[in-house]
Amino acid sequence: MTTDKPARTLKLNPGAAKKTPVDPRAPRRAPVRPPGPARAKSVSASAPKPPREPSKPYGAQRGGPEGERTERPRYNADGPRSGPANGPRGDDRGWNERPAPRRADDRFAAPERPQRSAPAAPRPPQHRPDLARVGNVRGEVRLNKRMADLGLCSRREADEWIARGWVLVNGEPAVMGMPVAPDAQVEVLPQARHQQAGQVTILLNKPVGYVSGQPEDGHEAAATLIGAPSQWRGDAKTPADGRRFAPEHTRGLAPAGRLDIDSTGLLVLTQDGRVARTLIGEGSGVEKEYLVRVQFAPNGPMGAGVVAENVQAVFPPHQLARLRHGLSLDDQPLKPAQVDWQNPEQLRFVLIEGKKRQIRRMCEQVGLHVVGLKRVRIGQVVLGNLPVGQWRYLGTSEAF
Repeated sequence: MTTDKPARTLKLNPGAAKKTPVDPRAPRRAPVRPPGPARAKSVSASAPKPPREPSKPYGAQRGGPEGERTERPRYNADGPRSGPANGPRGDDRGWNERPAPRRADDRFAAPERPQRSAPAAPRPPQHRPDLARVGNVRGEVRLNKRMADLGLCSRREADEWIARGWVLVNGEPAVMGMPVAPDAQVEVLPQARHQQAGQVTILLNKPVGYVSGQPEDGHEAAATLIGAPSQWRGDAKTPADGRRFAPEHTRGLAPAGRLDIDSTGLLVLTQDGRVARTLIGEGSGVEKEYLVRVQFAPNGPMGAGVVAENVQAVFPPHQLARLRHGLSLDDQPLKPAQVDWQNPEQLRFVLIEGKKRQIRRMCEQVGLHVVGLKRVRIGQVVLGNLPVGQWRYLGTSEAF
């Protein structure tokens, strides 16, 4: 006979009490440590601490009566306070005593910087002779000077060609500043010739009030007049070599010879270094012709006895001889010049040199005052009928 018995469940902890649900808002309690052996307390921890002195009013110093300042001595009788043997340390220190400042370890101390010695005396500049001037036993000169002497280009242009590799010396590429022997073969590549062919030379009839070079004292440079509107009509209709004006023709224009601000006439502006060397280079003997209107002023232009008409009649002949040869400027004698009367009030000068304001200063030395100066010729190139303020190209058939 079978009987039904209820199933039994195995309980791991049958004596454990039922846990009550924990309130999440209730404060958490610290965990309870299990009992263990008692720990020994240190003497310093068990000793009672001295009572803390009440705070004193503002301005009073601690460690002494009110109004008196007690300073802690930095040195004891035996030496400095720092160190375990010279002062209280740890728990033996008083309540108001502060620990002595720690000293940095010598191992970590910054090394002392060595003292700088006095700067050495500068070396005297060494003299390096210019081979282009003094040369050497073989007669070598700098390459740019040799090219200028051969009439290939100017020195500046030669340096530009050398830098671009357009110059060969004995078949090898030239180096900037290299000396060359008299028998060295200097060759210029076609690129340099092509660039040189595109350079222009311009003839300008400069008006009064324009300076030849850079602008100065509020006056404009003569190069500002170069443009399509101011090109001479006769040259624009039949330009030299079929050349038309282009903005590139105004770049790098330099005056080959100066003309005073209060003078007018022929002024040469060029991009070609060969033209500049011909007109203003060392030893240039190109003639320059001027027409000069003068007054006889033996006591100066503002003094008494000024003669403005028929000056030729009152001007002493021996002074005319001095104008031709016998004057000096800047303690240097002038080269002979051609000076003649064009009319009773106008002289014609032909010079082969061009010092600053040379004609005006020459006339002052002989009692003449210049009231007008015009340059009409440079070498074989004449001003002609070119109007004032206009310009034209120098043709290939023209030469100075």
